[in-house]
Amino acid sequence: MPEVEVPVNPLETTTAAGSASLGSVLVIDDEAAIRDSLEVLLNLEGYTVTLAGDGVEGLRTLDQASFDLLLLDLNLPGQSGLELLPQIKERYPEMPVIMITAYGSVDNVVEAIRSGAENFVQKPWDNEKLLADIRSAVALHRAEEENLQLKRTLKQRYNFSNIVGKSEIMLKVFDLVAQVAPSRSTVLIQGESGTGKELIAKAIHANSPRRDKPFVPINTGAMPSELLESTLFGHVKGAFTSAVSSKKGLFEVANGGTLFMDEIATMGMDTQAKILRVLQDRRFMHLGGVQEIQVDVRILAATNVDLRNEVREGRFREDLFYRLNVISVDLPPLRARREDIPLLANHFLDFYANENGFEPRKLTADAMRALVDYDWPGNVRELENSIERGVVLSSGAMIGSELLPSQITGRSFQDALLQHSPNASLFDILEDIERRIIVEKLERCNGNQTDAAEQFHIPLSTLNQKIKRLNIEIRKKGRE
Repeated sequence: MPEVEVPVNPLETTTAAGSASLGSVLVIDDEAAIRDSLEVLLNLEGYTVTLAGDGVEGLRTLDQASFDLLLLDLNLPGQSGLELLPQIKERYPEMPVIMITAYGSVDNVVEAIRSGAENFVQKPWDNEKLLADIRSAVALHRAEEENLQLKRTLKQRYNFSNIVGKSEIMLKVFDLVAQVAPSRSTVLIQGESGTGKELIAKAIHANSPRRDKPFVPINTGAMPSELLESTLFGHVKGAFTSAVSSKKGLFEVANGGTLFMDEIATMGMDTQAKILRVLQDRRFMHLGGVQEIQVDVRILAATNVDLRNEVREGRFREDLFYRLNVISVDLPPLRARREDIPLLANHFLDFYANENGFEPRKLTADAMRALVDYDWPGNVRELENSIERGVVLSSGAMIGSELLPSQITGRSFQDALLQHSPNASLFDILEDIERRIIVEKLERCNGNQTDAAEQFHIPLSTLNQKIKRLNIEIRKKGRE
């Protein structure tokens, strides 16, 4: 059985003692005492540290080596940290940056975050908090790097470019899919709703000799039995009242290729009998027809229920179950592979930022922790929807936990609004609350400002002024 080789992170280095480094950090600060202090602190923690005294030296160092994190001083000689940050982000957009300064004005914080800084630390800092911020930033960066490397590897090895996962349980799924794809065997894909059963079916088809032939999906639970049979087998003119002309069925459309039948357990017993015959004889007749039609179709079936139990309860034919269950691929729920959540989250961040025409988006450490800790009853589909929501509602590069659904963060919307720095002014808190309420309303109105103004019972001009003052981006969702 082939093995998926997940590349070692090229950014991983070793300390002087030869042990693996927690990460590589570049410090750009003009004060020698600050540089030395950070070097000692980070070395003791297990990081590899490189020092630079100004922006010119810092850029030269960045061009010569790779780093997991940059600690950048705001007040540098020549170019300031704020002037240097856009240049760094243009060259190395994926590298996280934490700004450090003794001059932490609100304007500086806002400008730094808008320019792509992950965080802003004020001198003198608290060592434990700084180390926690660094750990989170490095972990997120490495997850993004692993995501890119894993996607390249899976695409090269198996053409699994749309399936993301590095957990042992998913690597076993990839191995099984790669092994069964070249065969003609029927495959039963089982897993909870939202686990990606259709993606697995597409991967099987894409890695089979039928890849250049049609892949035809159908949700058998989405239509009544009469319509389902007509859709699958086709019909002749006059077969029923509305059959004004003859029509091919999906078995003919998929001839030579693959037919993916989702929610297979929902089919009625009569339809099950007809499907069984196609699997046995590769023959069927149009509804109302008398001539047999032979086809060469590979069947991939999926279900989110226990088919063995359905057989015991008399709701599913035992002979059809064994015909479908030649090879079984069992997909784990997302809660059983939590190590894949950061990879999936970053994958969806890239996709929806690109789809909405946004600059790249990232999750804050708090937001990522909330995603990893959540149990995901809706599995990957629920995670995808949550990330899409965060991207659409975001007005900057970073997506915080306040933009995630409340059931994920475990706190109410009101609780999230009141999580501010103890030093925040009442004006800042009220402005933040106002902005979030407007963003939430615009989301519910799909970006329609007129509808939002009506629901707020204020003039449209007033809402427009608030949107401009609070720097809120108006985006309509591009897909359902």
